[in-house]
Amino acid sequence: MSDIPGLKLSKLRKLIKRFSTSPQLHLMNLFGEDKWESEDVDWEGQIGNRGMTPFGSENVPAPIVSPDGVSDHAAKAAYWHEKVILKAHLLNNLRKAGTILKEKAEKYVTKQAQMLRNRCDRRKEWMLAQMLTVGKISYLDAKMQRINVDYGIPDEHKITLASNLKWNQTGAKIVEDIMDASITMSNANCGKITHAFFTSEVLKHMVLNTSIQTLLQKSSFGSGDLFIRPKETLGALLHIPNMMQYDEKYVSRAYLTANLSSGAGPHTIYVDETQDFVVGATIYLWNTLAKKTEALTISAVSAAAGTITATGTLTRSYRAIMDYVQLPIKFIPTNTFTLLCDQIEGQKVAEFAQAPFGLEGTYGRYVDAWQRKDPDASIVRVQNKGLPVLYFEDCIYQLTVL
Repeated sequence: MSDIPGLKLSKLRKLIKRFSTSPQLHLMNLFGEDKWESEDVDWEGQIGNRGMTPFGSENVPAPIVSPDGVSDHAAKAAYWHEKVILKAHLLNNLRKAGTILKEKAEKYVTKQAQMLRNRCDRRKEWMLAQMLTVGKISYLDAKMQRINVDYGIPDEHKITLASNLKWNQTGAKIVEDIMDASITMSNANCGKITHAFFTSEVLKHMVLNTSIQTLLQKSSFGSGDLFIRPKETLGALLHIPNMMQYDEKYVSRAYLTANLSSGAGPHTIYVDETQDFVVGATIYLWNTLAKKTEALTISAVSAAAGTITATGTLTRSYRAIMDYVQLPIKFIPTNTFTLLCDQIEGQKVAEFAQAPFGLEGTYGRYVDAWQRKDPDASIVRVQNKGLPVLYFEDCIYQLTVL
């Protein structure tokens, strides 16, 4: 591979590093990271803070103090990787210096390198989003055994509103709900809410809420600012400095492992991967021969059986191996409003634990490449390994509002 300038490993690594983390991946940019000595990630979770030293006698040993509500967590770090195969004709074009073919080949390699980085970063963002908005994460270890991590967010910080109080109902009490959340978090750890995460679906109902509009008419903002600068205006009203409208999506794809017939549902869809498919989401079946797609709604997912159960009617059949199911979905659930204190007494509340992998004990996103014979090709791979850790379990408040 060293005889092809465009595929030198040092150049590929610089190329992938050159693409900065997408500004749309808010959680990677918000939470820091640190290195762990091994793939065994362990940390202490804490609930409560603001303790105070008691009075005592100089002639008596000082009492031993420990943080309130300490809980031990441990899990194997998650590992993710994938590769692209660059075929022989592309490699030959990269050798043709000063030609249009070489220029096009280099553009293609650049595009593939950026795709690998973006996909790798989205997996890390997904893990952080699961910690923040679900409080749990599930993944496979090196033995293909499922690991489930529960971050221990207290039940009183996970609230689902009654149906008549959902934010799309006339009885919604949005400001009261958020103030109650703020009081609960303050009572738990004396922290101050710094961030709120939500999607456009939730923002729409906040802006159109008559109670909020009335409050703003009585303030210096006025109703006009609510529609011109909704996030800033709502943030000022609710005393939340960072109102994060987060609509970034990821797309999961799984190929069918058995034929699927047309007709009315429910449908049991056998696929090669169920990891990222969630109940209630809309999936799209793609018929690659007809170049047509149909939508269904997921009603159940079974990782053990390798199946997705979905409701809806299919007008055409789908083939194993050739056709696939696709799920475009937002990192932040479209029915939630999640609050975060990003620091407690000057300490970070969460971070991403980087774990070493490979023969060299590499940390963080890493690219390598090698040649394959018969048929000739070059393979470029990206890898990463780690796990989000949450130090203060009561710094997150999850509201299901729709």
